[in-house]
Amino acid sequence: MIDRQSSVFVAGHKGLVGSAILRRLDSAGFSDVRVVERKDLDLRDQSAVNAWFETERPKYVFLVAGTVGGIMANSTRPADFIYDNLMIHGTVVHASHRVGVEKLIYLGSSCIYPREADQPIIEDSLLSGPLEPTNESYALAKIAGIKLCEGYRRQYGDDFISAMPTNLYGPGDNFDEMNGHVLPSLMRRFHEAKDEQQETVEVWGSGKAKREFLHVDDLADACLFLMDNYSDLEHINVGTGIDHSIKELAENIRDLIYPEAELVFDTSKPDGMPRKVLNVSKLTELGWKAKIPLLEGLSSTYDWFRTAKAKGEVRE
Repeated sequence: MIDRQSSVFVAGHKGLVGSAILRRLDSAGFSDVRVVERKDLDLRDQSAVNAWFETERPKYVFLVAGTVGGIMANSTRPADFIYDNLMIHGTVVHASHRVGVEKLIYLGSSCIYPREADQPIIEDSLLSGPLEPTNESYALAKIAGIKLCEGYRRQYGDDFISAMPTNLYGPGDNFDEMNGHVLPSLMRRFHEAKDEQQETVEVWGSGKAKREFLHVDDLADACLFLMDNYSDLEHINVGTGIDHSIKELAENIRDLIYPEAELVFDTSKPDGMPRKVLNVSKLTELGWKAKIPLLEGLSSTYDWFRTAKAKGEVRE
């Protein structure tokens, strides 16, 4: 187990994943967790990041910062997605090496895998075929991050590990209809349709694509588990191992929020990868499994959304 009394830096603490990591570290009794606001430190700036690390000298690092978004954001902002993520991963990993960070965990994404990868996707599928075009820039940046951690481990012996989470959701998500991921975007769409008493709710794509969904609090728990129990060159998948069609997801969200609504599928919008579910047997064999069922997670996430929206705290 990593030392609960030593200094820990969470890079990206205000995002969906970072805020969940903070909750998990607090519940585990960590006493010296360090964060920095974006306005005070641009993680794309190597000299600024080096200076911050020299001053703070964290012992452990959770690298969960980055520019993220759904299909529309990835398709319309490819330069932002590749530049921001390449720079953020590069500066933090390099600075961690320079000051002798004892252990770092880097979070990638399941979109790193080829579009036509065999399902469920095993870790060895990486770089075995062409990527999904709708998120290629983000995927390339994440692949570079994995290989960066591998490189520092091979060349310098740094204990830098990588985990690949599946599609995430939960409190603190981005509920923007255009730039958010499918689950929070649908949640907002149904919420507003109920408020406006609309008869139909539009769902992008055919509804046939299948995705796996992991509650962000489960991911945070897995990250701490891996920091305590995993030290290897190869990245490791984190997910539930269970997938659902977008149609099924939309029906579950409709039944939770606005059962009277009729679903309308806009097939002019892209589906993305036909199916994406991770093989999580490697993590299961280590002793970790997801605990939060999808329906329970949807309910608690919607409760959070309603409360946060009433307070004007929903991230958009």
